[in-house]
Order: sequence, then C-alpha cells, then structure tokens
Amino acid sequence: MPPDKVRISGHSMYPNFKDGEIFDYLPIDDIEIESLKGSVVVLNHPYKQDVKIVKRVRFIENGKLFLEGDNPDPNASQDSHNFGLVKPELLIGVIRQ
Repeated sequence: MPPDKVRISGHSMYPNFKDGEIFDYLPIDDIEIESLKGSVVVLNHPYKQDVKIVKRVRFIENGKLFLEGDNPDPNASQDSHNFGLVKPELLIGVIRQ
C-alpha cells in the first residue's frame, strides 16, 4: 500500500518535526502494538472529531498507548498528559523517518 501524507501543524513535535513539514506515513493494518514504542504515529484525536494528531508512542500500558509530543515544553503539546491513554483503534498510520 502506498504511503499517505500528513502536514505537521503547530510546535508539539518540535524539534524533530517542524510546523508545516510534510511527511509520509504508512497506514496501519495489522500491527503488533508493542512494536510501536518509540514510533511517531498519526491518529484520530480522542475527543475532537475530524482532527488528526501526530505524537510519539512513549509507552504501552494494558494495550493502550501513552502519547507525547517531542517538544520539551510541557505546555506545547496536547497529548496523553491531557487526554490519558489512547485506544489503538484511533491509530491511522506510522510516520516514515
């Protein structure tokens, strides 16, 4: 399956991903969730309909994902610190770096 594209919007993934950059991502079909630790993923926002977000999988607990932005400023990212663990069903793809 060919990769899709995602545009970074905002500074939550700085310094590794900058606002406005475009990246390829591979859609997730059947993937072992444990293999995603450390990966950057594209997913549907858990509370905002029609919003996609890009975050890094920091750890997996009880089959759910803890996601964080790369920005060291804790106020720069809306992530699992705000919305908690995320169900894997929200995943859309994995960014190719």
